Amino acid sequence: MNAVSITLFFASCCALLQVALTALVILRRAQTGVDFLDGGDQRLLRRMRAHGNLAETAPLALLLMALLEYGGVGALWLWSLGASLLLGRCLHAYSLLTDNAAWSRRGGMVLTLAVLSLAAVRGLVLVAS
Repeated sequence: MNAVSITLFFASCCALLQVALTALVILRRAQTGVDFLDGGDQRLLRRMRAHGNLAETAPLALLLMALLEYGGVGALWLWSLGASLLLGRCLHAYSLLTDNAAWSRRGGMVLTLAVLSLAAVRGLVLVAS
């Protein structure tokens, strides 16, 4: 295995999730004929936000994970961060793709922000030591 194999696993999972969310946006665009922005279509808007929110939050979390892994942080930390990130992103996407799951949107964001915060603090501790 390479130096960042745990992060590579979770980055690959997030990439597949990104592909699936992108495909849902493309499918809705084809259904509605909307080529730019959302055209006022709420389903398209929700799909766009599920896609966009993953693109906005996952890269920094994965970068922090890769740097932590490269810096020698233990596997338990990395598996916990990665699993929490992936679960958070899936919960958030699920909530935006359905009409009645506000709890999963909040939970997904809490998990994602917890991963970003914990990884950032752990990174600062690593640098300071």
